[in-house]
Amino acid sequence: MSSDLADQTEQAGGRGLRVRAPSERSRKALRLAKLSGLAVLLLGGAVIAGFLQFAERVAEMKVPAAETKGDAIVVLTGGYKRIEQALDLLRRGAGERLLISGVNPATTGGEIRRLTRSSKALFSCCVDIGHDAIDTVGNANETARWIRERGYKRVFLVTNNYHMPRSLLELRRVDPETDYIPYPVINTDLKSENWLHEPDVLRRLVSEYAKYSLASVRTIVGTATETGLRTDRARAQDPKPELIRISQ
Repeated sequence: MSSDLADQTEQAGGRGLRVRAPSERSRKALRLAKLSGLAVLLLGGAVIAGFLQFAERVAEMKVPAAETKGDAIVVLTGGYKRIEQALDLLRRGAGERLLISGVNPATTGGEIRRLTRSSKALFSCCVDIGHDAIDTVGNANETARWIRERGYKRVFLVTNNYHMPRSLLELRRVDPETDYIPYPVINTDLKSENWLHEPDVLRRLVSEYAKYSLASVRTIVGTATETGLRTDRARAQDPKPELIRISQ
């Protein structure tokens, strides 16, 4: 008798404490949320690891030995310190000719010569000014065209250290035959300074890493891109009408 009463009491109490089991839809949503969270964590970890590897690669860059020689020199605009170091290479005979790629059309060779305090004879004999490139992709196409026209095989590339990985990637994509010699211009020593606490340096590196990552994906996938040249952009925006021959 007491056993029956205990069973009834348990059943009554059980009705008050009963918890509804989650539906199949709820369980699927929970699993999806967990997987999404894990994917975000893994992606975030991969991005951070990739950025640190990129920063280490930039920090390890060094200028080549003084006796290193090439056929020519290319400098990508973005500051007169780059141009000055490229001109110094030219004066030392590291290459026989220099291309300054990506110069604003409003800037003349004479202005660059005066700002860098270079001789008129040096510019007249051995310096070419490229006004066609708009961005790094344009630098690569402008440089590749200049190299092909002159038959160079081994070329110094002068640009900032943080900009070097993407510049080499774009150049080797359009011109894999040329042997490029990286000549990094080092504005910030990432090995000796605590650059993680320098907002400007950190922002510049993060921005360049993002651009480099996108360029890498584009190269792997083979996605078409604009040439980055002023002449091609102008032609696309204002194409010349085709001539139509009218038969007599």
